[in-house]
Amino acid sequence: MKRVITFGTFDVFHVGHVNILERAAALGDHLIVGISSDQLNFSKKQRYPIYNQQDRTKIISSLKYVNEVFLEESLELKLEYIRKYKADILVMGDDWEGRFDWVKSECEVIYLPRTPSISTTEIIEVVKQQ
Repeated sequence: MKRVITFGTFDVFHVGHVNILERAAALGDHLIVGISSDQLNFSKKQRYPIYNQQDRTKIISSLKYVNEVFLEESLELKLEYIRKYKADILVMGDDWEGRFDWVKSECEVIYLPRTPSISTTEIIEVVKQQ
């Protein structure tokens, strides 16, 4: 059984999120998703997500492609999460290209193209301007 792991904030859920999770799931038999905690998101982006971590976890857990969900508390723990969940493949968006090559001794790393012309940041900006 191939186990695939991916990470993200998954705030203001959109079709780009569905696309990457669907493609990640197709690479194996079991998809594990690490969702950035509210605190981790704040430390990365200097703002809290629109949806809190409980709501984002519930949304991602409800998807048919996703088998397991956990809260990612720290970017520095990627390798520990990969080991804990016995992942064979790490999937990240291609905006992270090369940034996780350092875990290749532990698992395969695949960077998938992002869905063009959609991002949570863009959606938030559009809503603010309305």
